Amino acid sequence: MKVAIDIRRMTEFGVGTYIRNVVRTLARLDRSSSYFLIGSPAKVAEIGSLPGNFETIALPAADNTLKGCLEFRAIVRRFGCDVVHIPHLFWMPLGLDCRYVLTVHDLLEHMYGSRNLSSLRRSVHFYLTRRALRGAARVMAVSEFTKGEIEKLLGIADERIEVVYNAIDERFLHGHASAGDLELIAQRYQVNYPFLLYAGAIRPHKNVVRIIEAFSALKSELAKERRFADLRLIIIGDDLSGHPRLRRAVVSGGVQNDVRFLGFVPIEVLRIFYDAAKVFVFPSLYEGFGLPPLEAMAHGTPVVTSNTSSLPEVVGNAALMVNPENVFEIKRALQQALLDSELRERMKERGYEQAQRFSWTSSVARILEIYREVADGRGISRGAAAG
Repeated sequence: MKVAIDIRRMTEFGVGTYIRNVVRTLARLDRSSSYFLIGSPAKVAEIGSLPGNFETIALPAADNTLKGCLEFRAIVRRFGCDVVHIPHLFWMPLGLDCRYVLTVHDLLEHMYGSRNLSSLRRSVHFYLTRRALRGAARVMAVSEFTKGEIEKLLGIADERIEVVYNAIDERFLHGHASAGDLELIAQRYQVNYPFLLYAGAIRPHKNVVRIIEAFSALKSELAKERRFADLRLIIIGDDLSGHPRLRRAVVSGGVQNDVRFLGFVPIEVLRIFYDAAKVFVFPSLYEGFGLPPLEAMAHGTPVVTSNTSSLPEVVGNAALMVNPENVFEIKRALQQALLDSELRERMKERGYEQAQRFSWTSSVARILEIYREVADGRGISRGAAAG
């Protein structure tokens, strides 16, 4: 079996994590098939050593350009691939000579990313996205929520979609932070105080402004009780230059000295922050899956998250869930998770169990079965796939 995987988005926040872990796990599970990783060889180096049945094919052209599509099609044809895996939602017609499978993480880009387009362009974008999904031999959704969104918004039949869950990166499973780890963040980041943590992209649907507002309200409440006077909020994510609303929220909440924006940190350091945090807060308005709460749970850190989209499905009974649009509900949950020692212990044990329910080994084993089924012709016709 010859499988091509499009890795051109491997530096993106969520899709990149998915690609790296799928490729890394396939390398462990399958030494007989031939895999062609189409994209940047430099990005593949981030995955680590791969066996001889994996080959990187350089393709610098982006996947949303005509040049990128034509060159990708030519590579797939040249190597005689049996199946192609596109690990993200797309809309550019592929015109492939073989079947393809498609992973959908969420419909956020489709729902919000086209708002600045004209009505005609939005209609074309919708039509081509639905056409790409209908042409796929199999559609893999990362959660039941995402599967339901695909059915409801794009009209794809239930039997064409299979849920294959994400899981956390194995580097978050290396045990608790050591004294040396804690000294590292104390020296490098001057963090030697109790803190709440948010980690993830800084985008409007992530609801970071309300996190800051809830933290400000929590600080006022704690001051009345003379508790946790040195508590901080640490926000790990993108560059903040394009998000003035966050700075304004900090100033209006009077927490200029209590909120820190650290930008990007590598996984090896992020795991220390997860481990050291008093509470992880993630009241996102929309998530196709939502890995950060599971990453925090793997370290025994209590989680406060949303009761919407895929998050209840992901966290089960191991987190405190809130209405993400209610600042004071977020504040109350943070206060409870911070101060109730018995609750914290229950959340710690449930969090460990919940994080272990999701495994890249089991998910990628199913992806491998899907490749084989599609390559053997147990999917839609070749003509439909080429659409």
